[in-house]
Amino acid sequence: MAKTPAEMVPAGDREVRVSSPDRVIYEATERTPALTKLDVCRYVADVGEAMMRTIGDRPTAMERWPDGWREGMKLAVGPKDKEADGFYQKRLPRGAPDWVETVEIAFPSGRTAHELCPSEPAALVWAAQMGTLTFHPWPVRRPDVDHPDELRIDLDPQPGTGFADAQRVAGVARELLEELGLRGYPKTSGNRGVHVYVRIEPRWSFEELRHAAIGFGRELERRDDGVTTAWWKEERGERIFVDFNQNNRDRTIAGAWSLRARPGAPVSTPMTWEQLAEVTDPAEHNLTTVRDHLAAGDPWAGMDEQAYSLEPLLELWETLPGGELNFPPDYPKMPGEPPRVQPSKKVAEHWDEDGNRIAT
Repeated sequence: MAKTPAEMVPAGDREVRVSSPDRVIYEATERTPALTKLDVCRYVADVGEAMMRTIGDRPTAMERWPDGWREGMKLAVGPKDKEADGFYQKRLPRGAPDWVETVEIAFPSGRTAHELCPSEPAALVWAAQMGTLTFHPWPVRRPDVDHPDELRIDLDPQPGTGFADAQRVAGVARELLEELGLRGYPKTSGNRGVHVYVRIEPRWSFEELRHAAIGFGRELERRDDGVTTAWWKEERGERIFVDFNQNNRDRTIAGAWSLRARPGAPVSTPMTWEQLAEVTDPAEHNLTTVRDHLAAGDPWAGMDEQAYSLEPLLELWETLPGGELNFPPDYPKMPGEPPRVQPSKKVAEHWDEDGNRIAT
């Protein structure tokens, strides 16, 4: 069978070569037709300018699905997971065009990498041609990759909750931000959650950013009993988890306008607060519909007009009770961190407060 010729996709001032353009990336659903690699690349080109406003000049990991996405496919959980279908690419692959730029970043381990740093829409289309569906940008921009310029509030539904619950909590978050003199910009996660971004002055560390997220989450807990900041899943219950650890170094969430590896090619879609309140099914915002949503006006167009201080949120961290919370398991043990032992295991196996098992 003859191989389908490559296609050229215009993106900004360049044209990007797309090989295997008819490869099916998303199978058809009741809502969407089958979507090809060419469809994906053209979508990324069409939203490229808006996407650049949110992830341009940021270190960006690529979530790649080279053969497309299907129900039941697995995303790699680490570099040794060779059976996975999709994977995160943190280092720019060899053979990238010389106009695809990178920036050096440091991981919590101290290792470094040269990661994709989009400087033009064509770089995003090139990544899509390489199988990237979701872009995962850091909350920093070069040349200062050690001081975040945005706070990310990740409202993550737990079992027994759904999008409507995250939507409600987002409304509470909006009210709190406004009381603190801050402006938040919401988007759907592309699944069941909601993300709220706040532009901040780039003068605080990742650790301070994380503490600000914890402080904000604790105040949300006070205002809505359907919210939790409990790190251990067994303690969260049927509530919306404020995932404060997504503000750590080398922790990212799906970028604005990114496709997600889910049925029907849903998009993590920026919205106004009014638009978010009207959403009944976030999957309606997908590759086939988001162009029209953006054509009506970019809801995040004014995000860079003002950067805010973290001080109001850090004051919540300092004044609300609770202290330090756990870091992700791949992080080194951090100062003041509680024992990394599940509460139920700690009781059952007799662990002391420092995380040491007590002989019985």
